[in-house]
Amino acid sequence: MTRSLNLDQLATLTAVAELGSFSAAARRLNLSQPAISLQIRELETRFGVRLLERMGKTAYPTEPGRALIAHAAQIAAACEETTAAMRRFRDGWLGRVHIGTTLTALMYSLPALLRRLRADHPGLELVVTNMATRDSVDGVLQNRLDLALVTLPVDEKNLIATPLRDEKLVALLPADTPNPPDVVTPAYAASMPLVTEHQRGAVYRLVNAWIAPYLPLPIKPMEIGTIEAAKRGVAGGLGISFVPDVAAEPMADVIVRPIAPEVPCTLGLIQHRNKPDSPALAIVRQALLSIQTAGARRLAARKRHPAAPEPLDMDEAPASVSDGANHGPAAGGALSS
Repeated sequence: MTRSLNLDQLATLTAVAELGSFSAAARRLNLSQPAISLQIRELETRFGVRLLERMGKTAYPTEPGRALIAHAAQIAAACEETTAAMRRFRDGWLGRVHIGTTLTALMYSLPALLRRLRADHPGLELVVTNMATRDSVDGVLQNRLDLALVTLPVDEKNLIATPLRDEKLVALLPADTPNPPDVVTPAYAASMPLVTEHQRGAVYRLVNAWIAPYLPLPIKPMEIGTIEAAKRGVAGGLGISFVPDVAAEPMADVIVRPIAPEVPCTLGLIQHRNKPDSPALAIVRQALLSIQTAGARRLAARKRHPAAPEPLDMDEAPASVSDGANHGPAAGGALSS
């Protein structure tokens, strides 16, 4: 059986090559010079090649020596990573949880919640990836994601879907729209230029189903990528669009109108039915379930003051996001609903 590599011998070879001297390497490693020579000799015997050569008083690595030193650097880095990983467990590391989320949830529900999780559980590692509901469903089914915030309904027998917050679609119209209706209907929407998110988005699917009797539309919709981009498109006069009511904050160049018939777009939490539980997963799941409470407060406020604009709960304050950037402990992807 082949003997395992001696990490101390690799460190000795690296030190001699860096310093060009057996005696200097001995001082750095707090060893005797004969001990340094012995370790190099054992390495050369093991591999059957010369690893160092002398030119005058200076030692230089041979071609095999340089190759071995390069591999030794990789081995040393892997050892450091291993030590760091074990240190995290020793120092209270709880685990890693990967969450998929719609853009709307990422902007209006998660920032304050993630801040609280980080403050209360510093040993918790979170990865948050923005993706379309359809992609989140696939990610949870294939165990690439632990949990996901999605737009319901989601009909998958292997998933547990928990409604968190009742939302509904509203229409956004450019401020200069002539004679804007009090309520937007499918017939009216079909007669107007339409600005939509990408086709994999949940809102795109809901709007298409709502307007289905009038398809194909006389004016081909403009797919502009994300709900937030669609809102900017409406403000720029490109056409009308539809967004969840939680994302319909007041904008100077946009008119917000209810739609009829109503289209629910409930925010929900999904998890694989057979996902093993862990302390980290339980902590994050419980935190995400707290969105139910915030949603109930918003619903109560809506019933008390149906005509008033709904102020955002402080736990739902919007946060800026950027494609592929880190969000606290999280990494994001394409911006999707």
